[in-house]
Amino acid sequence: MSDGNNNNSVSVAYFDSLPQKFSEGDADALLAFGRHLHWGYWSDPTKANGSVADFAVAAENLSRLVTDVAEVQDGLSILDVGCGFGGTIATLNERFCNMHLVGININKEQLSRAETTVQALPDNHIEFIYADACQLPFPDGYFDVVFAVESIFAFSSRENFFKEVRRVLRPGGRLTICDFIPIQAFYRTWKLIEKAIKTLIVRTYGSRSVNFCPVFEYKKLAEATGFELVKTENITSNTLPTYPVVNSLMRREGDEETYRATRGLERLSRRGLLQYMILCFQVSPP
Repeated sequence: MSDGNNNNSVSVAYFDSLPQKFSEGDADALLAFGRHLHWGYWSDPTKANGSVADFAVAAENLSRLVTDVAEVQDGLSILDVGCGFGGTIATLNERFCNMHLVGININKEQLSRAETTVQALPDNHIEFIYADACQLPFPDGYFDVVFAVESIFAFSSRENFFKEVRRVLRPGGRLTICDFIPIQAFYRTWKLIEKAIKTLIVRTYGSRSVNFCPVFEYKKLAEATGFELVKTENITSNTLPTYPVVNSLMRREGDEETYRATRGLERLSRRGLLQYMILCFQVSPP
């Protein structure tokens, strides 16, 4: 992904530069990422047409799929951690009623856009709050469902995040995440690669480095923090059409280095070494 710079400007990570792109009238950036800051989902990847408009629909479909996996229904209290521009909150707002919806983020520009563009429908209540994923500013047992849609890899500590989510969830509550997950056989190799390309990753994705976690580590983490992993969905093949669209958007910025970061993710994904998965955890019974 491109950092949005040219040869004469200061390097800015692509996603960090999106608010400026929107204000400058970048129609493709707005259509692709103005609502959702995550990959797309195609139920039939062969029907993807490579357009930005098609990707925007697919990104909405991913949010819908995640809420379906979490078995969301009317009348719930839901937290979206790393809410971006509020896209998943917007989807929940449009699909369900009598909802208490809260999005948190540490990016104030993203929160500002979310507050401006996502308005609660009748009978729903929406809040956007500046807060850290590992220090949730909510009382115990406050939520029914927590989401982290393609954001957990940037949190400072998965363990602290899981502990905080366990605290704020009610009995039987669910945590549902989307994440890039390396297969176990590739995990050791990835840790070596990650050190070598850390600067490139940060230049592309922002100030927090991307770190990956295999499923076996998630299972251990869940057990240690009072959860059980109840659902896993490998949707890698359904997300692959994301890459031609996103790569095109990044490359047109003219920064080949950051373009290569997402091309690297694509190669790992197409080779089956890195999987895009939805994981659903439930609070363990007492």
